[in-house]
Amino acid sequence: MKTIHHFVNGKRFSGESKRVSKVFNPATGEQSAEVKLATTKDVNDAVENAKKAFDSWANKPPLQRARVMFKFKELIEKNADELTKIIVSEHGKVYEDAKGSLTRGLEVVEYACGIPQMLKGEFTENVGSNVDSWSIRQPIGVCAGITPFNFPAMVPMWMFPMAIACGNTFVLKPSEKDPSCSIRLAELLKDAGLPDGVLNIVNGDKEAVDALINNKDVAAISFVGSTPIAKYIYENCAKNEKRVQALGGAKNHCVVMPDCDLEQAVNGLMGAAYGSAGERCMAQSVAVAVGGIGDKLVSSLAKKVEALKVGHGMDKQSEMGPLVTKEHLAKVKSYVDLGVKEGAKLVVDGRNYKIQGYENGYFIGGCLFDHVSKDMRIYKEEIFGPVLSVVRAKNFDEALKLVNDHEFGNGVSIFTRDGDSGRTFSNKAKIGMIGINIPIPVPMAFHSFGGWKRSLFGDQHMHGPEGVRFYTKLKTITSRWPSGLRSDPEFVMPTMK
Repeated sequence: MKTIHHFVNGKRFSGESKRVSKVFNPATGEQSAEVKLATTKDVNDAVENAKKAFDSWANKPPLQRARVMFKFKELIEKNADELTKIIVSEHGKVYEDAKGSLTRGLEVVEYACGIPQMLKGEFTENVGSNVDSWSIRQPIGVCAGITPFNFPAMVPMWMFPMAIACGNTFVLKPSEKDPSCSIRLAELLKDAGLPDGVLNIVNGDKEAVDALINNKDVAAISFVGSTPIAKYIYENCAKNEKRVQALGGAKNHCVVMPDCDLEQAVNGLMGAAYGSAGERCMAQSVAVAVGGIGDKLVSSLAKKVEALKVGHGMDKQSEMGPLVTKEHLAKVKSYVDLGVKEGAKLVVDGRNYKIQGYENGYFIGGCLFDHVSKDMRIYKEEIFGPVLSVVRAKNFDEALKLVNDHEFGNGVSIFTRDGDSGRTFSNKAKIGMIGINIPIPVPMAFHSFGGWKRSLFGDQHMHGPEGVRFYTKLKTITSRWPSGLRSDPEFVMPTMK
C-alpha cells in the first residue's frame, strides 16, 4: 500500500507517528493509499524548520521571491495534467472542473508574482519641520494553513503563495482525505528554487490542528472549512495571540426574479448547484423563486437535473463526479431523507444512483426540492452535496429578507434584467460576495475572497490586497536628522510644527 508522508525541510518526512488514515478513490470506493497522521512533535518539528528558514527568506529582496513564484507558475502550467489527475483520483470531481480549480489557484500565484509592487510603502516628506514619515510592510514569521478536502489545489494556493511571497515561511495541513496534490505542489515549489524549510506540509487530524494553534512560533493561521471548526480555530487562535482568518460554512442563495432570462438562470443554477457534486463553499444550494416564476423554474430545472451526466471524473462525458467519501455520501443522503420528512417536495431523487462498473463508488444523482421553507433544516444547514432547494418568495423584499436573515453570508446571486433590482440587491444584501447574473461570484485573485456573518471569523479576507495585509505587519517610521542644534526637553504630547 502506498504511504503518503509529510514534506518538511525540502524532503519527505515520516515523523514519529504510527497513526495513519486511509485515502480512497471516490469513483471506485477502493483504497489507494494511506497517509501518515502527524503527532504534536511532528508538527512542532515542521514549525521549527520553518522558523529556522524565516530570517534568511524574509531578508530576500521581494524581486527574488517573485522570481521563485514566476518559476513556480511555469512548473504548475507544465505539470497541470498530472496535478489535475491527482485531484480527480482523490477528490472525485470531473477532470475539467479539477483543471479549472487548479487554474484559479494558479491565478493567485500569478498575483503573487507582483509582490514587489504590493509591498511598497507610503512616504510623506515634511510631516513636521524637517521631519519625514514613512510606512513599510514586513513579514510576520511562521504562518500556517488548514485546508479542506473540496479544493486540494486551489485553497492551499490561496494561502501559501501570498504568505511566502510576502517573506513568511509556511506550514500547511491539507485535508487527510486528499493530501497528494499539496505534496506535489511543495515539490514543484522546491524545484522552482524555494529554499528548504520555507514551505512544509504536515498531514493530520485534530491533533495536528491543535498543535499548530498551540505552537507559540506560529504567528498566523488561515483556515477554510465548516463554521463550527472555523469558530473553534478563531477562538483558540485568539487565546494564543495569533492572527487568524477562518472561513466557515455557507448556504448560498440564488434569487431568480420574474423578469430574468430564465434559460440563463437555469443553466447558471445547474452549474452552481451540481458542479463538483455541490462540494463547494460557493455552491448555490437555495434558489429563491420570486413572484410567479417558481413553477417554470422548477419545471426547467427538473428536466436538466434528471438529464445530469454523473460518472467517473476522467470520463469526458461526465458533468458531475462522486462525493469524496462513503461517510459524506451517507450524510448527504440523510439530508435528502430529512427533507422528505420535513415536508418538502422531492422533485428529483438521486439517492439510488448507480453506475455499471462503479457500483462501489460514492455516487449520488442530482436532487431537487421544491416548496422548501425557512424553518426546515435542509434550508438552514449546509449539506455540501448536489441538493438544490427551491424556496418561493412573493416579492423582491421578501427574497432579500430571506438572504439577510440566514446565519451564513458567503455568496449570493440575483438573476434579473432590471438594473434597479440588481443595484439595490448588491447594496442591501448582507453577504460578502455578490453576483448579478453571475451564479458563482468568486472574486479574481487581484480582489479578495471572503464572506460575512458566520461564514468568516476574522477581520480580513483571503488572497488579493487583503491577503497581503494579513501576511504582513505595518511599521511606520518618523525621522528627523538634527543639524547640530539641540532642543530643550518637551514634556507635552509631541505635535508637528
